[in-house]
Amino acid sequence: MPTTAPKQNLEHSVTALTGRVVLPEHANWDQARLAWNLAVDQQPAAVVFPESAQDVIAAVELARAFGLRVSAQGTGHNAAPLGPLGDTVLVKTERMRGIEIDPGTRIARLDAGVRSLELVEAAARHGLAPLTGSSPDVGVVGYTLGGGLSWFGRKYGLAASHVHAVELVTADGRLVRADPEQEPDLFWALRGGGGSFGIVTALELQLVRTSEAYAGILWWPIERDQEILHAWGDLTRHELPDELTTVGRYLRLPALEEIPEPMRGKAFVVVEAIHLGEPEQADELLAPLRALGPTMDTIRRVPTPALSHMHMDPEHPVPATGDGILLQTLPPDAIDEIVRTVGAASSSPLVSLEVRQLGGELRRAHPENGALGAVDADYALYGVGIAPTAEAAAQVKAHIEVVTDVLRPWTAGQTYLNFAETRRAPHTLWTETAHHRLRRIKTTVDPDNVIRSNQPVH
Repeated sequence: MPTTAPKQNLEHSVTALTGRVVLPEHANWDQARLAWNLAVDQQPAAVVFPESAQDVIAAVELARAFGLRVSAQGTGHNAAPLGPLGDTVLVKTERMRGIEIDPGTRIARLDAGVRSLELVEAAARHGLAPLTGSSPDVGVVGYTLGGGLSWFGRKYGLAASHVHAVELVTADGRLVRADPEQEPDLFWALRGGGGSFGIVTALELQLVRTSEAYAGILWWPIERDQEILHAWGDLTRHELPDELTTVGRYLRLPALEEIPEPMRGKAFVVVEAIHLGEPEQADELLAPLRALGPTMDTIRRVPTPALSHMHMDPEHPVPATGDGILLQTLPPDAIDEIVRTVGAASSSPLVSLEVRQLGGELRRAHPENGALGAVDADYALYGVGIAPTAEAAAQVKAHIEVVTDVLRPWTAGQTYLNFAETRRAPHTLWTETAHHRLRRIKTTVDPDNVIRSNQPVH
C-alpha cells in the first residue's frame, strides 16, 4: 500500500494536468465524481480526466507523489465494489474516444473511454462486429478486462479472448504494450483478470465478420411466467447450435416516457433470442415458444447496431442496485424458485431479473486464452432494481439476496466478474491456477498495490 501523505498541496502539483484535475473544493466536484450508477457515492481524493496516455502517466505520478492509489473508470459501471475512495485518484478516461479500424486485418484500435455502441457502429460500417455486451453505454475496456459476455459468446467465446494487444500505464508510470510477444504475462492477466494491473489507455480487438443477426423478443403478460419459463428452460436443456443464444427474463417496466407505450408501466415475462445462422433454423427451434402465443414477437433480421438496444438497458446514468451469479444448471425446481420469488405472485422490487444461456464456445477453454479462459456454468443470472433512495437500495439488495439464496443448490462455484456488483472472493472469480498466476503478476508489476480495481487480485 502507498503510504499516507499530506494532500493540502495537491492543487499545486497538477501543472502537467492543467484543466484535467477536479478536487473536492472545485465547483464541479459533485458532477466529476459521479459513477454511472447514481446510487454509488464516490468520494475520491481527486478526479483526473486524461486526454492522452501522457495524461494518464501524469495522473499516476501525481498519485504516487502524494501516497495515493489510482483507479480507472471509463463510464463508472460496476463501481459499487470499489468501496471508499478517499485514498485514491480516480482516473476517468471518458475523454479518450478515438477508434481506428483496419478492415483487412479486422482489428479495431480504440482509446480507453470508447463506449460499446460507438465501437459497434464504427465496426458495422465495414461489415464487422465486436463482441460487445447488451449495454450500449458501457465502456469497452472495463467490459473486456472482466471477460466480456456478448450476444455472440456461444459462437465466438469471451471478448477477452479476442484482444490483440493492450496499451497501459503501469503503477510505476511506464507506458507499455502487452501482446503475445511483449509482456506476455501481463497480456494474459489483462484478458479477464480485471483492472488490477494498470490503467489501460488503448485496446486492440479482433472483430468478427458479422453484419446482422436474426434477433428480437417474445413477450407475454407476467401472469404466464411459470408456463413460459418452464418452456424456455426445456428449450435450453436441449442440444442447441452455438449460433443461438436465448434469455429468459422478467421485466417490470417503469412508467417512463422513453419506454414505448405498449410496454410502459407494465410487467412481462419475455424470451430474448439472438441467432447468427439462417432464420429458418431459429424458427424451427423457437416454434414451441411461439406456439404459446406471445402477445408480441419482434424477432427479425436486424443490423448488428440494433442488438445494442434490444435488451433495453438504460442508455444514461441511473440510480440502481444489482448483482448476479452463475448457475451450473437450471432444472425445473430452480425455475419454480425463480417464479416463486420474482414472479407474478411475488412483491419483487426488481425491474429486471434475467437468466442468460451460456455454454458453447464460452465454456471451452483454449491454451491461448487469458486469465478467464472459459465460463464454467451454463447460465448467468442478474437482477437489478431502481434505487433512488437508500431505503429502496436496501430493499432491492435484500430481495436479490433472497433470490440468490434459494438458487444456492444450483449455483456454480465460479462468478462472472462483470455481473458481480458486490465484492467477491478471488477464488470465485478465477480458477485456483489462474488466481495464483494473477497474484504473482500483480506482485511483479504493482508491488505497492497502487492500482485499485473493483474486484482486486490479492
